[in-house]
Amino acid sequence: MISKKIKSHTEEDSIYFFSATIHNWFHLLENDDLKRIIVASLRFLSREKKIIVYGFVIMPNHIHLIWEFKALNGKESCKASFLKYTAHCFKKYLKDSGKLNPYKVKMANKDFEFWKRDSL
Repeated sequence: MISKKIKSHTEEDSIYFFSATIHNWFHLLENDDLKRIIVASLRFLSREKKIIVYGFVIMPNHIHLIWEFKALNGKESCKASFLKYTAHCFKKYLKDSGKLNPYKVKMANKDFEFWKRDSL
């Protein structure tokens, strides 16, 4: 059996179920401050009329969202903006608290990874 890796594709005005997992399934999201970062990002994109959030749940090591994409956020998808912005905020928060090291990776394009690549 040949296994194909399926890339997710999103379109405007469509509703999607989305899951994003923390790198190595670490329990990063047990921290309420980091949960607030997620909620603030969703609120911002909603307020800017880029997305509609129908529901979400934040678990210790992953999130689930039911959302609709209404417009690009600049030149990138709202999903990409959401993941990039929250990762940036997580990095700053963890650097300030001295807990950044578990998220260090050896990749050509980044030094830290918070969200597992190719979330569904």
